[in-house]
Amino acid sequence: MLNTVWAIVRKKKIELLEDIDIQDGTKVLVTLLNDGEDHQFWQKVGAISLDSIWNNQEDDIYEKLL
Repeated sequence: MLNTVWAIVRKKKIELLEDIDIQDGTKVLVTLLNDGEDHQFWQKVGAISLDSIWNNQEDDIYEKLL
């Protein structure tokens, strides 16, 4: 199962910002986020990509079914 949670690094230790049930020894994948221009760039690119997937005329037929 894949689960994404926010965390922060303090004194080279990763501290979760949420209270979740996680067992010792659980393998994790860490993605570092820059707070500078890179972060804003990737947010913008991601939003453009998601818009092209979710906002398209081909899927409008499903909206009519709701």
